[in-house]
Amino acid sequence: MKILTILGARPQFIKAGSVSREISRHPEITEIIVHTGQHYDENMSDVFFSEMKIPEPHYRLGIGGKSHGAMTGRMIEKIEEIAIKENPDWVMVYGDTNSTLAGAIAASKLNIKLAHVEAGLRSFNNQMPEEINRILTDRVSDILFCPTETAVRNLQEEGFDKFGRKIVKCGDVMQDGANFYRNLSLKPHCNINDNFVLCTIHRAENTDSDDRITAIFESLNEIAKSKQVVLPLHPRTHKKLVELELDLGNITVIKPVGYLEMVWLINNCNLVLTDSGGLQKEAYFFGKQCITLRDETEWVELIESGANVLVGASKSNILEAYQSSRDFDFNRMPKNLYGDGNASKILVMELLNG
Repeated sequence: MKILTILGARPQFIKAGSVSREISRHPEITEIIVHTGQHYDENMSDVFFSEMKIPEPHYRLGIGGKSHGAMTGRMIEKIEEIAIKENPDWVMVYGDTNSTLAGAIAASKLNIKLAHVEAGLRSFNNQMPEEINRILTDRVSDILFCPTETAVRNLQEEGFDKFGRKIVKCGDVMQDGANFYRNLSLKPHCNINDNFVLCTIHRAENTDSDDRITAIFESLNEIAKSKQVVLPLHPRTHKKLVELELDLGNITVIKPVGYLEMVWLINNCNLVLTDSGGLQKEAYFFGKQCITLRDETEWVELIESGANVLVGASKSNILEAYQSSRDFDFNRMPKNLYGDGNASKILVMELLNG
């Protein structure tokens, strides 16, 4: 069996790494990896693949830095060419990026079976490009690998049981990755205390809004008066800070870090503040509470359990959640919200049987 895997963003490589390690144990499966280049950065170098134990991509498309339409269109064209050449049994896509949607469209047009990993997620905000990508990809997928019961329920409520598609609750492959990379983590080369808060900000809904980004950084500066706030600074966020001449106060700003360094930061911090989707889950995997700087999240089970607090960009809400976090006891949180760390094994067995 041959699987054509489409990847474009760093989180997708992390997820795919777990599945690829499981695939490598089955001699009857051949995996062809396509890297679209959607989110290319220095961490996508050969060193990155080596450190992350991820197989080298067979194809590098180098498509990035364009509008959503131009990027997706170019990807569809190139992925279609590769799919015709390789003639895979499955095309596998992850998450909700333009690369995901492009792979889904190319596969469906060529009548190649499509597997979507992280299917069924919904923020119910159609202003997010990721939400559109999720919905469209799910609709044309032959097998939908859901990380949670909530994701399964979302698909059922949308009528997917009537579409002749296979819905599988496999757990979250990100948890497989967290378990694997925990022992490979690397401490960043910077001055970090034993007691710190980890923060990441990059999502367009925050960086494109003067009011939101200002309120967030005013909150971080307030927190940093009594506790170290470590901020790996995303280029998009840095550009906005310079434009608005915002004061970083006592915030410990560091350069963007690789995933193994990020794992160390998550594992050693006291609290996570973020607008990232993946980091919300990773905080849970490493036993840390998360304050999410967004108005909605796909990971509703984290909100319901209390492991995650949704605060938007309100300064008062952010500071209130931070004060409340001091009484947080992770031992009271439900375990295995995202499976027991065997999602990749379940996924591969379903593909073999599909």
